[in-house]
Amino acid sequence: MQEQIEQILIDRNQIAKRVRELADQIAADYRHLSDEASEDLPLVLIAIMTGSVIFLADLVRCLPMMMRMKLISVSSYPGTALSSQGVTITDELPDDLAGKHVLIVDDILDSGKTLMAIRSRVQQSSASSVRTCVLLRKDRPSARATPSEYVGFDIPDQFVVGYGLDYDDLYRNLPDVVTLRDEVIA
Repeated sequence: MQEQIEQILIDRNQIAKRVRELADQIAADYRHLSDEASEDLPLVLIAIMTGSVIFLADLVRCLPMMMRMKLISVSSYPGTALSSQGVTITDELPDDLAGKHVLIVDDILDSGKTLMAIRSRVQQSSASSVRTCVLLRKDRPSARATPSEYVGFDIPDQFVVGYGLDYDDLYRNLPDVVTLRDEVIA
């Protein structure tokens, strides 16, 4: 696999440091929830699968607070597609979000369509608050125009894999965020 990598954009140490920083920021922003004594008030994280699974696991281990996790499957990069093919939400959102504080967690903010679609649906569920957290945000106008309260890294508008991101369901297990050689994705 290593011979297929063109460049390491963000190494595992940078990722680990930034995930801890994001968790600290999230914990500070939601500190009022830890003052509440009801189990109905923990933060609800909605993770967009499958790309966010590694980011989610590392992030939640750094959050010192009560939380619930819900997983939702969304498809926008089927198979060997290198750009978003539109958003297909394959799971229903949980129906118990009214009055809850919701944090949507995703791997990459690219076109913005996925986050906007999920955010809109969560807002329609009468959640008390809705914020988003992404590991990566691509340098493109649609990504910059999409609100995201927590952004791990801004990256060039390149196709990347690793740390949960894939190409044809491969490379998710790479510990760094990398680009692949042209002949691999041609």
